[in-house]
Amino acid sequence: MTAIVELTRLRVAPGQTEAFLEARPGMLADFAEDRSGFLGARLVRLPNDEWLDIVDWATAEDRETSRAKGANRPGIAAFFATIAEVVSAEDGVPA
Repeated sequence: MTAIVELTRLRVAPGQTEAFLEARPGMLADFAEDRSGFLGARLVRLPNDEWLDIVDWATAEDRETSRAKGANRPGIAAFFATIAEVVSAEDGVPA
């Protein structure tokens, strides 16, 4: 099993930063309960109203299965609803 790091750079909808941050714990709880292979996540605030969401997965297959589920839980849906734009998304392997 190879660990995968998912890196998603995003912008929050105008006026939604507080809701975005408030929704984060619910999203993480839903991921922990519903997403096999979810190992954890970190959120980094960047310049120009952008954020970097760093999510650790046990395998690429776990990440793909999670993507296919989408916003299937209330906490995940609430978090995703605050996102205006995904700027970029890529994966990497920890060194």
